[in-house]
Amino acid sequence: MGSYIAKRLLLSVPLLLVISFLTFILINLSPMDPAEVVLRAQEVPLITEELIAQTKEELGLNQPFMMQYADWLMACLQFDFGTSYVTGEPVWSLIGPAFLNTFKLTLVSSIVIIVLSIVLGVICALREGKLVDQSVRGISFFLTAMPSYWLASVMIWYFSVKLDLLPTSGMGSYQHYILPVTVISIGYVGIYFRNVRSSMLNNLNEDYVLYGRACGLPENKITLRILRNSLQVAISIFCMAIPIILGSTVVIENVFAWPGLGRLSIKSILSRDFPVIQAYVLIVAVAFVMFNTISDIINAALNPKLRKEL
Repeated sequence: MGSYIAKRLLLSVPLLLVISFLTFILINLSPMDPAEVVLRAQEVPLITEELIAQTKEELGLNQPFMMQYADWLMACLQFDFGTSYVTGEPVWSLIGPAFLNTFKLTLVSSIVIIVLSIVLGVICALREGKLVDQSVRGISFFLTAMPSYWLASVMIWYFSVKLDLLPTSGMGSYQHYILPVTVISIGYVGIYFRNVRSSMLNNLNEDYVLYGRACGLPENKITLRILRNSLQVAISIFCMAIPIILGSTVVIENVFAWPGLGRLSIKSILSRDFPVIQAYVLIVAVAFVMFNTISDIINAALNPKLRKEL
């Protein structure tokens, strides 16, 4: 197992390098000179050729492209993502607290999504075709089709404005988590529980289930065995739920004024604060690679056959 983990981690290195390179060239996609972008972000009233040249020299933009990339990559490995064009503060001082706030929201939402998906998936699989199964699938289809921003607005109007039960924005107490976590969970539980249900139904028809019942094993033990085998398929989905939520909280954070990465990224895009945008894209992309690797390792631990395929 140790050799599999080492090989899997080594395979992630080239992918991370490609991601970092694509993230770095983000600033060069602007039609304007990067130095001019910096000056405009700082709202300099008069931009001259001499000022552009001076800015290039200060930021190292006059160096060869690959040398710029190498310097930036080495700095990122030390969590130094540069300086904000707008505020002049280190990017990490802006993105660090925002990342922590988004991670808290993501973690709570992921736990709720995983628990509800497993519970609903098992119930619907064991009651296939019955009223419970049809009702849960119908309601989940209806809720999943709702736009998250519309659902968030309706919940704010009803629970915060009309009933005055929950806060409308910000973070602090556990009450601030209820509305955004609910909106996020509704969008994903309806998708993920179907995967658990489908995997459970496939395993219900396997020979080991018939053999276990023929041997007189308790039904709860058989159900637990089916669930364990079914989760081997669902683990990859659940592991990827965390980076997906992490990268898709932009709408929710802006609706609920949650001080996280999504809200910070929107502000940075509008002000063309490229160092902050680069750091955001890099963090989310690395999270996808990291959790994909974790899901492969967990699946290999549960299924020894997968270790021989690498």
